[in-house]
Amino acid sequence: MGANSQKKVLVCCGTGCLANNSLEIYTGLKNKVLAASVAVSVEPIIKATGCNGFCEKGPIVKIMPDDISYYKVKQADVDEIFEKSIMADEVIDRLLYVDAATGKKVQSQNDNDFYKKQMKLALRNIGEIDPADIDDYIERLGYQALNKVLFAMTPAQVISEVADSGLRGRGGAGFPTGRKWKQCAGYDNFPKYVVCNGDEGDPGAFMDRSIMEGDPNSIIEGMLIAGYAIQSEMGYIYIRDEYSLAIKNLDIAIAKAKERGFLGQNILGSGFNFDIQIVRGGGAFVCGESTALMASIEGNVGEPRAKYVRSVEKGLWGQPTILNNVETWANIPLIINNGSEWFRGIGAKGSTGTKVFSLVGKVKNTGLVEVPMGIPLRELIFGIGGGVIGNKKFKAVQSGGPSGGCIPESLLDLKVDFDTLAEAGSMMGSGGMIIMDERTCMVDVARYYVNFLAEESCGKCVPCREGLKRMLDILNDICNGKGQLGDIETLEEICSMTSEAALCGLGKSAPNPVVSTLKYFRDEYIAHIVDKKCPAGICKELTTFYIDQELCIGCGKCKRNCPAMAIEGEAKASHTLDMQKCIKCGNCVDSCKFNAVKVGEEAI
Repeated sequence: MGANSQKKVLVCCGTGCLANNSLEIYTGLKNKVLAASVAVSVEPIIKATGCNGFCEKGPIVKIMPDDISYYKVKQADVDEIFEKSIMADEVIDRLLYVDAATGKKVQSQNDNDFYKKQMKLALRNIGEIDPADIDDYIERLGYQALNKVLFAMTPAQVISEVADSGLRGRGGAGFPTGRKWKQCAGYDNFPKYVVCNGDEGDPGAFMDRSIMEGDPNSIIEGMLIAGYAIQSEMGYIYIRDEYSLAIKNLDIAIAKAKERGFLGQNILGSGFNFDIQIVRGGGAFVCGESTALMASIEGNVGEPRAKYVRSVEKGLWGQPTILNNVETWANIPLIINNGSEWFRGIGAKGSTGTKVFSLVGKVKNTGLVEVPMGIPLRELIFGIGGGVIGNKKFKAVQSGGPSGGCIPESLLDLKVDFDTLAEAGSMMGSGGMIIMDERTCMVDVARYYVNFLAEESCGKCVPCREGLKRMLDILNDICNGKGQLGDIETLEEICSMTSEAALCGLGKSAPNPVVSTLKYFRDEYIAHIVDKKCPAGICKELTTFYIDQELCIGCGKCKRNCPAMAIEGEAKASHTLDMQKCIKCGNCVDSCKFNAVKVGEEAI
């Protein structure tokens, strides 16, 4: 290591990498540096950061300023990384990312297709700073926006800047943020409250979690700016109790912000007072709905109320309240620092800025991505995501959480923004993107989400409580081979009733999985009901498998992966499948690289 250079080693300690022992990697490198500190003139800095995003390849270690990124690092690699890449300037080739298209090793994260096509705004600091170190945040212009609004802007100017940016709430509904703030500021009823919705309950979603864990001060600063704009002195961050690391890092960030004078009384000598309290949610999905969340903060049962009176007028404890989600708050300091025109120049008309997505399911590059609004689905799934696992055929992407819709292959060139997704029968939601391949049964997908929503319904209103239960009964019958003619029409009727008559946003959007799958995959419903077959081979009562003798080369992989030992055959000879023993798990189909295992009855 050069005498005048200081290396910085960033170890991803987000939840995903922690599950793969990244904390042990961080501790190992830290101890190595401490032990060698007397022998070096400039001691390397080792930092534990938030989620780097490329969860599929974690744990991730970055070495700066050498611009080296290592993936799938193990504790056994610590000594080699320390000796070769920290103490010397060598690159360990086997830990580099391999470009899927060219087969070449990629040293810099900026040259990695997963990262280079992204634009990180809300995620700007995550993976670059230690979330427990407020100085790291300050070094990257943290709290500069707060200082600007307190000493150079009026509350009205702050609201105008946010409104002119076109920022829409990233929690799902996409309501214009500046309009909400302006309405709340217009009421002279005090006290007023600022609330952060960190109750991220969508299956497969971890966008807000990563921001809370990896950059908690950006949320605090955003809420402070809103408090100044609407003349509020109190904020609440509502976090689901399962997010232990997010709670821990936010607790630390709040305490340190108070120590530095960014929170509390007379902030930075401006006369402005604002404090933040964390409230831990019990894990009810319905508490992601704004009025249910506020009821929970108040200590009441988390049930929604009718919104004929908006929360900006009567929200928390009946007082004017603005509520935004984590990602929305993280964008506020950027808008203040860079201006509304800058933010408006990113993204699409009516959907400005970027959006964070969790890319999961049957996609090669699982992880957290942030892209400009308006990016085509194809670019998101096949460009950044790398396409479908095993090069199977893409079937659909489910966006917007349990209440979102399923978008088919024919709409892959659809632009991802609030309005376009809604027109297609889906929604932006909080940003979950679940990729599905040819082995996904769309009737079963609809059943899964309706079951989830039926369990999570608060039960307060009849259309949601009973409508979802009846839909689930019908879908269970269809998947179990008991579907009848007329079931599709009955489902459509219940969907229409529920979406029109349910009390809250959860109930009104709950039919989306059924509506969208009926719209784009109606033939699968008909196959289940009329032909008594599941084309994807998922619904066991409607599925049979066979091995095509002409395509089978006798590799034996299906035989080795069969838990019921239902497959027989010699090496390099065609295999056979005994349906009497088959438990219809589908392992044989999923493991065969030669498309020799088929769904359906063998032609006689």
